[in-house]
Amino acid sequence: MTDDGLSTGAASRSTSGTGARSPSLRSAGNLLRLGLFLAVALLARAGEKFDASHQAFARVLSARVSQGKVDYAALKAAPEALDSYLAALSTVPEADFKTWPGPARLAFLLNLYNATTLKLIADRYPIASIKKAGGLLKGPWSLPVVHVWGRVLTLDDLEHQVIRAQHKDARVHFALVCAAVSCPPLRGEPFVADKLSAQLDDQGRTFLRQPAKNRVDAAAGVLWLSPIFKWYDDDFTADGKTVPGFVAPFFAETDAARIRAGGLKVKFSDYDWALNDR
Repeated sequence: MTDDGLSTGAASRSTSGTGARSPSLRSAGNLLRLGLFLAVALLARAGEKFDASHQAFARVLSARVSQGKVDYAALKAAPEALDSYLAALSTVPEADFKTWPGPARLAFLLNLYNATTLKLIADRYPIASIKKAGGLLKGPWSLPVVHVWGRVLTLDDLEHQVIRAQHKDARVHFALVCAAVSCPPLRGEPFVADKLSAQLDDQGRTFLRQPAKNRVDAAAGVLWLSPIFKWYDDDFTADGKTVPGFVAPFFAETDAARIRAGGLKVKFSDYDWALNDR
């Protein structure tokens, strides 16, 4: 991971991304997708108040996600439900959004990030990794693909300048899914305000108990952690915390006790950027 240069000073989830599609074909495809997106957005604008329960996204996740893996082929073949949900998000006025309680705003932003990532991959599928979704000059996290509040942001903008800057909760890193095998698993339901904290805790337990990513090797005296805990160390160590102290409650009790006892050396597992495809 390299520094992304944003004002937060944190590392981006990306290092690079290249694509091999023809520029003319890519431009034509982008125009078609933009036209469809705008048409759906206009229809959504005529509808009722935004559904803060995110039921439209719930239907997408229920149909296309199983055990954290995504059926991108099906999303590509039938994109209408995901496009409609994203269009609905894009019509929420920023002035209204700012009046919502914090959990409602954060749930909206996490769902926006994950839904946009799904669309980014589905539009380019089949690809082997999200890193292949970018262009020659920009990685996938630097593409203008997030439509919200009358603006177009990048995924990096959304993560670093909005989510992390405005919501000081390191558990967001358990919820933001970058379409890679080593990411936290994509949840099979949307994040919603009234149970957001419980959902984030559950995401933490699920992620920290995946031994390929995070585990305690008691015999070797090693606490193996995902590189996410290195890339975003500042978030996990805010307010004088340590990374082991932060992660301990999310492990099974036996491992949590070993972590709390101290003496484990922290090492970081390899990060697999292969697509979280099923």
